[in-house]
Amino acid sequence: MKAITYSRYGSPDVLQLKEVPKPEPKADEILIRVRAVEATKSDIEMRRFKFPVKWFWLPLRIAFGVTKPRRQILGGYFAGEVESIGTAVTEFGEGDQVFGAAGLRFGAYGEFVALPARNTIILKPGNMSFADAAAVPLGGLNALHFLRLANVQSGDQVVINGAGGSIGAHAIQIAKSMGAVVTGVDIAIKEKFIRRMGADHFVDYTKENFTELGRSYDVIFDMVPGSSYAACIRALNAKGRYMSGNPRLSVMLRSVLTTRFTDKTARFGFARELKEELLALKEMIESGKIVSIVDKVYPMELAADAHRRVETEQRLGAVVIKIGDLGVEIPGE
Repeated sequence: MKAITYSRYGSPDVLQLKEVPKPEPKADEILIRVRAVEATKSDIEMRRFKFPVKWFWLPLRIAFGVTKPRRQILGGYFAGEVESIGTAVTEFGEGDQVFGAAGLRFGAYGEFVALPARNTIILKPGNMSFADAAAVPLGGLNALHFLRLANVQSGDQVVINGAGGSIGAHAIQIAKSMGAVVTGVDIAIKEKFIRRMGADHFVDYTKENFTELGRSYDVIFDMVPGSSYAACIRALNAKGRYMSGNPRLSVMLRSVLTTRFTDKTARFGFARELKEELLALKEMIESGKIVSIVDKVYPMELAADAHRRVETEQRLGAVVIKIGDLGVEIPGE
């Protein structure tokens, strides 16, 4: 099969399209013919092994390869079709159209990937293409996790800091479905996209600091690692909730103190990426509460260009790589 591989850490040019052995599913696994995969910041960070949050660099380096990557096929969030199933699998059948997460096994940059059936993989929404669906799990699962953690209520004033990315774009839509009044924070070129996602207000962080506008908020969902923690906490109402998706070690420590000794709550962590959460997202998609966030779709041969698009931060939503022949018309082509 064809796969986008990398044998060393570095720039997008380390990505190479090669023939590699097709995986064989184990008894508890399903073999998925991948049709589309999101090119994510996580893929970029793993490819060059540079992370905005430094505290987990060493354990990841040990786990994934000190001098070169152990797993040479990236891709964690995908959509495709079940090609075959292991002897112990009962919840999927051949031909099922699915989407979901590969977890730390990655592998979705290849034409086929074998994954445990217990992974966060479910039937694809009927009203989304493969490309659209591939762009959902990363952003949707993270956004839903943190907004549920924040216990967003109807009428809450919610800030999404970093609203133009995959997580932010889903967070806007999910927060609106919860009845929130949403302020999106990002660069000016993303304003139209962010408003199209449903944001009520927009702040261009290159011109204004949302924490210095004299407004206060019930929830701040912060995906920007360099944000001022103190300023964000000051911008919260009494009983306000601060959610950090990319916490520095200092933020993790200060969050504990804020939650224990003030009337505000600060939380951090990583999404659990549960099937139940993906099923909730599918229901929102099929009811029209979540729409496509695809910015552009690239063929496998231009995977390096897809990575460059993500790195420039000029994208409006998610960048997707189509794997093989999608067989359907998709947005962005």
